[in-house]
Amino acid sequence: MLTGFARAFRTPDLRKKLLFTLGIIVVYRVGTHIPIPGVNYKAVQTCVTEASGNQGLFGLVNMFSGGALLQITVFALGIMPYITASIILQLLTVVIPRLEALKKEGQAGTAKITQYTRYLTVALAILQGTGLVATARSGALFNGCSVAGNIVPDRAIFTTITMVICMTAGTAVVMWLGELVTDRGIGNGMSILMFISIAATFPSALWAIKKQGTLAGGWIEFGTVILVGLVMVGLVVFVEQAQRRIPVQYAKRMIGRRSYGGTSTYIPLKVNQAGVIPVIFASSLLYIPALVAQFAGGNAGWKTWVTQNLTKGDHPIYITLYFLLIVFFAFFYVAISFNPEEVADNMKKYGGFIPGIRAGRPTAEYLSYVLNRITWPGSLYLGLIALVPTMALVGFGASQNFPFGGTSILIIVGVGLETVKQIESQLQQRNYEGFLR
Repeated sequence: MLTGFARAFRTPDLRKKLLFTLGIIVVYRVGTHIPIPGVNYKAVQTCVTEASGNQGLFGLVNMFSGGALLQITVFALGIMPYITASIILQLLTVVIPRLEALKKEGQAGTAKITQYTRYLTVALAILQGTGLVATARSGALFNGCSVAGNIVPDRAIFTTITMVICMTAGTAVVMWLGELVTDRGIGNGMSILMFISIAATFPSALWAIKKQGTLAGGWIEFGTVILVGLVMVGLVVFVEQAQRRIPVQYAKRMIGRRSYGGTSTYIPLKVNQAGVIPVIFASSLLYIPALVAQFAGGNAGWKTWVTQNLTKGDHPIYITLYFLLIVFFAFFYVAISFNPEEVADNMKKYGGFIPGIRAGRPTAEYLSYVLNRITWPGSLYLGLIALVPTMALVGFGASQNFPFGGTSILIIVGVGLETVKQIESQLQQRNYEGFLR
């Protein structure tokens, strides 16, 4: 991998793309430290210090924003509205025939869906920005902080609107920066910004574990966490690269005097076909009752039960529900993202068949059977990886924001592998001399 990066820097046009990408990353990280108007920056820093390692309900969103959410900066919402909009559009594609037709139109349809994603991103940014400002004004953003009520000293409506507009504009700029990396950089721009956001929180989280440790000045705990992280990265790389290859044979066809087909290929079905989406869905769904209970008044029985059982990551009920939701959403997302009937019809249209399986409906049933079988280990693997922070919390008292959590490791490894593949493919295009001789 390091050899590939060295070769990329020796290639002039690739070096420009890499340097351009690094420049965008610097701009993005600078934006995560610029506070928005109307915020008492000293009060925010005081609350962040007091709430270190206990970010509560906002931990996941704060991780995706690179720590900018709890700092209430221009890029406080980060890439999360775009991720949410992309997932919503992907789910609606299965439900709304118009979106499904656009998806089948090729590049023009994809451009239209991307435009809808941008509009939905801005709408979600306005909604989330309003919620964040309201939470900060009420003091609920940092529970237990002595100066939480002073984070937004000016409660005027104009100040609130200005704060929401600034955060919405910041989200639009983040989306633009990601598209710049996709068009003029090394590609995969949104994923790279998400990678940077998560990786930026690692040093502080690791150093917090070292400071909280008691063995050999905290270095034993620090080394253990690093070792666990390396083992997890190796496991995730192994499973993410694992796939079931279903052989496909294309019949030979004569068109005029030329013969077509007669080739062999395969359909790669990944063990973790759903990626990190089930973990995000499960986390978001479990946040909803806790968030409702946080803003609900009184001492109702349901509020007490939710506070006791669904807000602590090491509670048995929380762990069980989290694991079951991940397994459910893994099957759900695979079912809507991979259509065996559509794949079987396309194979039949172009004369392809699986050896030993008849074309048409039997092929669709076989693909569905294989997909269900490999989704089981994939969903169980996702559930176990996502529970690593809980195991660390119970094992040696780490914070709930364990740096090598399931979501962060899955995203970092997935984006890292995809970026390396992009660079390697561009290197192969530039070093291929077959058409130049």
